[in-house]
Amino acid sequence: MEFDTLIRERRSIRQYDPNRSATAAQIREIVASAIEAPSWKNSQTARYYAVLSDEMRREFMRLCLPERNAKKAEHAALVVTTFVKETAGFTQGKPDNECADGWGFYDLGLHNALFLLKAKELGLDTLVMGLRDEKSIRTLLKIPQTETIASVIAVGYAAQPANHPPRKAPEEILTFY
Repeated sequence: MEFDTLIRERRSIRQYDPNRSATAAQIREIVASAIEAPSWKNSQTARYYAVLSDEMRREFMRLCLPERNAKKAEHAALVVTTFVKETAGFTQGKPDNECADGWGFYDLGLHNALFLLKAKELGLDTLVMGLRDEKSIRTLLKIPQTETIASVIAVGYAAQPANHPPRKAPEEILTFY
């Protein structure tokens, strides 16, 4: 798929096909592309936790997502994204600038952008969710305290086509000097 088409066709999906599921092989391929993203001093702190089994997805949605997000993610695989704390943007345990762990979020955002685009290229659709229960996720998936949980990404096949909401024009957000 042409890159500009891929970007335009990627949408946040809030209803997934109950008859088709993302596979472990697809998630592995998506993560393999995501890890090609740049990171601070090549620190590669992004981490992914994929919830694929029906039983674990139900448990995860019940314990870790607000009802509204659980409903939107029904029938989708769930991928928790984290980054290793105090690594990106740090040298010998000290922040390199005022952003500190902000670089971990930044790097993970770069990884996740590639994650979303690769999923779309494979014919899958996604929804990034920031509303989630961090403590329940950490307990259920045994995520160490050394990682910051950033988001949950639903991955699956759209049950219906998505709308393309309007975007700002470059002139609205770009300043030249």
